Amino acid sequence: MQIAKVRGTVVSTQKDPNLRGVKLLLLQLIDEEGQALPEYEVAADSVGAGMDEWVLISRGGNAARQVEGNEKRPVDAVVVAIIDTIYVENRQIYNKKEQYR
Repeated sequence: MQIAKVRGTVVSTQKDPNLRGVKLLLLQLIDEEGQALPEYEVAADSVGAGMDEWVLISRGGNAARQVEGNEKRPVDAVVVAIIDTIYVENRQIYNKKEQYR
């Protein structure tokens, strides 16, 4: 799994029929220090994440399809959680409540 920040949405009018109704998010990956990496990922959203939220993504085709409802979808990554807080070595690197003050 990987930590990422929601940067936008991806809209496609022509797509595989199994992707109809699936919200696609553009995510920027985050490192263990809470810094944005220059890497991006498109993922199906299974939890209703919004702009600038930090999320947890499950990556790899088989792992992503383990999420209920994605069994037949051609996805490599799925947003599986919206993160509230992250601690690394007893140091908080992210807190959702502080993000929106």
